[in-house]
Parts: sequence; structure tokens; C-alpha cells
Amino acid sequence: MPDLFAKDAVYISDAVDRDAVFSEVYQHLLKAGYVKGNFLSHVLEREDQYPTGIDTSPISKDLPNVAIPHTEGEFVNARLIVPVGLKHPIKFKNMVNPSQELEVKFWFMILNNDPTGQANVLAQIMDFLSHTPVEKLNKLFNFNSTDEIYNFLVENFKQKETVY
Repeated sequence: MPDLFAKDAVYISDAVDRDAVFSEVYQHLLKAGYVKGNFLSHVLEREDQYPTGIDTSPISKDLPNVAIPHTEGEFVNARLIVPVGLKHPIKFKNMVNPSQELEVKFWFMILNNDPTGQANVLAQIMDFLSHTPVEKLNKLFNFNSTDEIYNFLVENFKQKETVY
């Protein structure tokens, strides 16, 4: 099974608003060939219609909130999780309660060109968040280097095999 992380698809953003972070990450992903030219408009539109902010307080009050943005597979060329560390918290609407805004500190952006696999990757991320010790997650969410983020996730993110 191919890895869900790529060394050249890990980011730390200094941007201060959601669309600016999306645009920044999109430019890198497009250049690396991971997404198609129409990806940015579709991921923004999908985020507006189906918010992906996750309130992590049920896991622990000590964790920052995360977001799991994604769009349809036809706009991407790979199956990856793109981790994005944010130097400044960004407002996202809550996935469960879209009228609520959350301050988000870290993204797990899903790129998935396998139409049957989106829910599977989302479930794996949720599993990772709920089974990784809070201290370790806080370390991840505060790393200042993409290499640290990549190495941590490769080591700690246990991928489940899909059984058919």
C-alpha cells in the first residue's frame, strides 16, 4: 500500500486567513503535480458548503482544533494526506455544527483520486487523532519544520489496510 504522506507535500504556513493558506498550499501541490489546475476553486467551494473544522475538545481540552479539507477525486492526481501546520490559528466552520466557528491550528488535507477511499482516509485521520496521546499530538501541531512533521507522521500514523 503506498504511503499516505510525501516529503514534498508537508507545509507550514504563516498566512493569516483560510483562503490565503489554501492558495499557498495549492501553488505547491500544483507545481509538484499532486493536484489539477481547477483544484483550488473546488476545494474552497466544498469547504464553504461542507465545512471540515473538527472540534478536538471531546478528545482533550488541551488540543488545538484541526481541519480536514478535501474535494472530489477528479481534481487531484494522488492519494495523500497533506499536513499543514499553521503559525496563526485560522477560522473554520465546524463540520458538525456549521454555525459555529473554530480556531484551527493544523490541517490534514486529503487528496484522494480513489473515489471509494475518501471516507477511509478520513476515518484513519480520526482514528489517529483519538488514539495518539495528547502530548504527542501537541508536539506534532507545534513543530516548526516540515521534516519534523513528516517524520512524526510516517512514524506514528498507522495506516489500516482496506479489506475487501
